[in-house]
Amino acid sequence: MRIIRADVIITSPTRNFVTLKITTDEGVTGLGDATLNGRELAVAAYLKEHVAPLLVDTDPHRIEDTWQFLYRSAYWRRGPVTMAAIAAVDMALWDIKGKVAGLPLYQLLGGASRTGLRAYGHASGATVPELFDSIRAHLTQGYTAIRVQTAVPGINALYGVATQLQSSGERYDYEPAGRGPRPTEEDWDTSAYLRHLPTVFEAVRNEFGPELPLLHDGHHRMTPIQAARLGKALEPYDLFWLEDCTPAENQDALRLVRKHTTTPLAIGEVFNTIWDFQTLIRDQLIDYVRAAVTHFGGVTALKKLVDYAAQYQIKSGFHGPTDISPVGLAAQLHLGLAIHNFGIQEYMPHSPRTNEVFQQSMTFSHGYLHPGDRPGLGVELDEVAAASFPYEQAYLPFSRLRDGTVHDW
Repeated sequence: MRIIRADVIITSPTRNFVTLKITTDEGVTGLGDATLNGRELAVAAYLKEHVAPLLVDTDPHRIEDTWQFLYRSAYWRRGPVTMAAIAAVDMALWDIKGKVAGLPLYQLLGGASRTGLRAYGHASGATVPELFDSIRAHLTQGYTAIRVQTAVPGINALYGVATQLQSSGERYDYEPAGRGPRPTEEDWDTSAYLRHLPTVFEAVRNEFGPELPLLHDGHHRMTPIQAARLGKALEPYDLFWLEDCTPAENQDALRLVRKHTTTPLAIGEVFNTIWDFQTLIRDQLIDYVRAAVTHFGGVTALKKLVDYAAQYQIKSGFHGPTDISPVGLAAQLHLGLAIHNFGIQEYMPHSPRTNEVFQQSMTFSHGYLHPGDRPGLGVELDEVAAASFPYEQAYLPFSRLRDGTVHDW
């Protein structure tokens, strides 16, 4: 079997997705997710101009060798564009291998270690009563763990609050990136956030009791000492995790956070290789790895990460918002089902238009995800539907402090 084509398909059903489709001379095809939110065309060009020509007439079964070739032969290693491109190739090759074998991907990774993957949903609200309504709605949908994001008095627009409509008119859940020629400017006030957030978690615990697992995303906006303060303030509310409490490029910063709080920490959705996690895992500075298969070089690379993390009792908490396409989500579900040190899976349902383009075998029932038992990844792309949703320029927002300084969004 040889690869005869590698096509890059860009579609925008509610948000932009980049998909790689590899075709073999025996008619077997595989899909890979190459979506990099807000920089989609950069990855598409990397694939079209530099990677796709290298795949033609190669053996699709040589997954590890292909991964190493694409990573090492470019010389300029790592980075989100390169790793998203490699990830798409890797996923597509695993998809092909599963279809040839007649098995779902998780069976090729050692078989299922559990019957399903526990997922957490995203509840949010501009007010506490609105937040309570959102939590109840997610519990009704079957979620058994909830991420809590809230508006903050004095901050006009805030990451993670779904009722904050985007310029496209869509809910924040589907597309935080605003369509248009420039990114939307939002505001930020760390002091107001640190004062307000513990009161919200106190109210949530009083309303929903001590047993519901609660999560929160700090989205890289705090300094290490601010993150330590927040982690300590949230200890009475027994969080499942505090995510991205401080920018983790400075990995030693997590030592300070660890000294001051026992709140579990999750890090890594913006990381691209296992080397980004090396200190954090080896020195046990985090509890959950948040990497995404789409931005991390694919299934091959992500499995190596979680195997490394397992030595230190660190679990998975794979990134799973709607900027991971159904193809990328499926790949993560197969891996999560197979590994021993699974922790939890982020899950935001895709829009109806996205589900029209990407036809899936994945199921969500009683709070648990399962990738299904179709051979390969279990996702097929409707190219006619994809073509009816052309690419639209979109940017993620950015934040400024009150004095006008650009801040982490």
